[in-house]
This record gives sequence, structure tokens and C-alpha cells, in this order.
Amino acid sequence: MRIDVYTPLVVSLLLSVVAPVVVGRVGPALAARVLTSAAVLTAVATTWSLVLLATALLGDAPPVVREAREDGHRLVDPVPEAVGVAAAAALAVVAWRVYRAVRAERRTRRALRRLCAGQPADTELVVAASQVPRAFAIPGRPGRILVTSAMLSALEPAERRVLLAHERAHLAHRHGALVTAATLAAAANPLLGPVRSAAVFLVERWADEQAAAAVGDRRTTARALARAALTAGRSGPACALNFTDRSVTLRIAALLAGPPPRLWPAAAAVLALGALPALLAADATSDLLALLSGALH
Repeated sequence: MRIDVYTPLVVSLLLSVVAPVVVGRVGPALAARVLTSAAVLTAVATTWSLVLLATALLGDAPPVVREAREDGHRLVDPVPEAVGVAAAAALAVVAWRVYRAVRAERRTRRALRRLCAGQPADTELVVAASQVPRAFAIPGRPGRILVTSAMLSALEPAERRVLLAHERAHLAHRHGALVTAATLAAAANPLLGPVRSAAVFLVERWADEQAAAAVGDRRTTARALARAALTAGRSGPACALNFTDRSVTLRIAALLAGPPPRLWPAAAAVLALGALPALLAADATSDLLALLSGALH
């Protein structure tokens, strides 16, 4: 336990370093799934490691110490008491960060759903009369696409098809769930912030590729993305499933470069890296249970 319990923190740093490399070398659909899965596994392992470190304080509880001494057992502290106290405090911070992230996600979803209130149940596209050019995919049952009149007016007919195909891809492949999972993982473990940013970029790239395939023209897709970005500018709130995010230049370059490779070996290596802390956390759990069992029996 003395080493295993700290490993998830090291893996978190490695994932943050690897994420930008994966973005440029693995197809967006595969990379988004793999990086998000690895981030969730690592965040869960990191949180559980904090639980283990805090639980180690039970060995210093007066009843446990007294009973162990009466039975002639030798107590061994798996971690310093200061580390256990710090872990307990960190757990409280993690709980607060996750709570805030969940609340923010729910608030955003409710706000977007309210914009579509009153629409027929089978309506997919909702056009809002607004001078602010925006387009959003709104997950739910049913999922909807919200586009402002200003955005539609700025695009040519072929470019509108690109926009709608892009947003449909978000809904069809449940990109909202992927982004939410990566967001919660980063809330639980701030070291995973770069992985969350990579996942957000990848779902946009994924939707770009789906749109290009739907309209059959990568250059038209790139032109639609550029025009939408120029129209929207940098004003207004950002949204994870926004057609006009801040990484437009990279997305346009990727579209013009051609279809990305899949590179399954690289993706498998990242997923294995994410699974490693979970396995080591399980081993640390076994060590802690053995120590506590030896003290209590």
C-alpha cells in the first residue's frame, strides 16, 4: 500500500501529457472514447486512494490501539498520520468540486431545454429568433438541435446541411455524456484537466468527420465551420457541444488534411494506462484490509 496508493496521481500526470499526443494521432471517435474511459478510471482510482489514505487513520483510533495492545499485536502505520488527515481534507474538496460540476451541468441542460419548451415532441430542429449566431445540440428525449436565425442567415444552404449534420452527430453518438463524464473526472481529479479539454476537442472533431461524411465534401465542411466561427466571433457563453468552439483553426486544418488514422495500438496503450491505477488501487485496498485485520484480530 505504501506505493500503490499513490500511483493514480502519477498516472493522472501521464494521461495529461499523453492526451495532446493522442488527439493528433488517433481518430477522434476512438480517441474520445479511450481518453474519457481512461480519465474516469483514473479519477475513480484517485478518489478511492484518498479514501484508503483517510481510512488508514482508523488504525490510530483509541479503541483499535487499545485492543491491539491488549492482544499483543504490533501496530504498523501504513501511511503517516499527516498524510491521512490531508487525504480526508482532499476528499472533502473532491466532493465539493464534483457537486459543483454536477450542478453546473444540470443548470446548463435545464437552460437549454427551456429554450425549446413548447415545441412538439417530434420536433428535432428549433430555430430561435436571435441576433446572436449560435448552434447547440441539446441531449435528452428527444434530443434537439437549437439554431439561431442569425446563424442560419450567415450560412449558405450547403453549409447549413453541414451544421445540422454536425449537431446530429453529437446527439446520435451521445457526445454530451462523454463530455459530462470527462468533466466529472476532471472535477474529481484536477490533474485530468488537460484530458477533459482533449475530450471536448475530440467530440467536436468527431462531429466534424461525421458531417463531412454526411455531405460528402470535406472542403464544404471546413468552409461551413470557418464561416460559422467568423460569424459567431468570441462573444457569448461557451458550450461543450457548440458548433463554434475555440479550436476552430485546428479543426479546419484536420478536415483539410484528410481522414485521420485509427491507430488501435496507441488507443489500447492509453486505455491500459487508465486501467493501471484501478488495479493498483485494488492491491492497495487488499494491503490495508490485511493491516487492519491484523490489528483487530
